[in-house]
Amino acid sequence: MQKRSWILLAAATIGLAATQALAADLPRKAPPPAVPMAPPVTWTGCYIGANVGGIFSDRSAHFSDSIGVIGEISANNSGFTGGGQIGCDYQFAGGWVIGIRNMFNGTSLSRDASFVDGAGNLVTVDFRNNWFDALTGRLGYAFAPGWLLYGQGGVVWAKNSVDVTIAGFDVGSASRTRTGWTAGGGVEWMFTRGWSAFLEGNFYDFGDHDRTIFDPVVCVAGCAFNTKTTAASVLVGVNWRWGGKSPGYGY
Repeated sequence: MQKRSWILLAAATIGLAATQALAADLPRKAPPPAVPMAPPVTWTGCYIGANVGGIFSDRSAHFSDSIGVIGEISANNSGFTGGGQIGCDYQFAGGWVIGIRNMFNGTSLSRDASFVDGAGNLVTVDFRNNWFDALTGRLGYAFAPGWLLYGQGGVVWAKNSVDVTIAGFDVGSASRTRTGWTAGGGVEWMFTRGWSAFLEGNFYDFGDHDRTIFDPVVCVAGCAFNTKTTAASVLVGVNWRWGGKSPGYGY
């Protein structure tokens, strides 16, 4: 009986060893492929796009002769603005982004303002702004994947015109390109590969400008005419982006 038990134990051991050897020779199932990581978002590259929004201006003018101030005008109005922009960004040191942008927009700003001078003459001034062109540098921080918070500032040019009428006489007009400064900021969202949208606000200051006008009623010897213009805009826009390849990810 004992001999039979030893024979059964030996047979079981040999069978287990053969099974393990056969299993070792069988091909193993390959592990599932690893899910590739999404390429990191980068703001490095260039872009071109369009924008639309509202613009709000504050304009003032005052007239004076050799005796003193004849009268003053202050006119506030709002209008529509829209245009396009082009620029480039570079992301560095993690989330920091620097860039440069040029934006050219037309506007619908136009406003008449009037006052009565000391001699009882009606003085009417027609202010108009046709377009502005802002060249700005910007500095931002990518605080989350696909989101950029930025500030910007630079130089701005605008085509402004003024027409002056005194007591029914058209005493002259001036149309010139003014140079000033601008500052603002906003937030931009890269909502899909190669496309981003932004919301921003900007302030523009075009400074003071002096002119001399003549008319046969009040300013026969010439009157000084000084104007000052500031404006602010709220814009939404979209950009198409290219470049900015991330190393190792091929886009």
